[in-house]
Amino acid sequence: MSTGAAETDTQAENVATASNITPSSMQNTLKEKLQAEYTAIEDLSGGCGQAFNAIIVSSQFEKKNTLARHRLVNSALKAEIAAIHAWTPKCFTPEEWQKKQSEAGG
Repeated sequence: MSTGAAETDTQAENVATASNITPSSMQNTLKEKLQAEYTAIEDLSGGCGQAFNAIIVSSQFEKKNTLARHRLVNSALKAEIAAIHAWTPKCFTPEEWQKKQSEAGG
């Protein structure tokens, strides 16, 4: 029984290419589904769309632990994640993100 997810790297690459998965398309989905205030998605695969790191800031992460936040993001990007090889999200509330930016800047 197939789950619709790619089972090999070649299948994943074919699905990602056919699905036109880009950092921009994922950002748009996150802004639409999670009302993300800030997203930064980096393609680590050299442009083939197979490995991404992401920073996602959304008030929907309030009062949720890391696992619950990742589940929320993974649910929003279910089709995209099924088509790629590696996905690493870092999820912050607006307050957490502001604090992190203040610490980094000072």
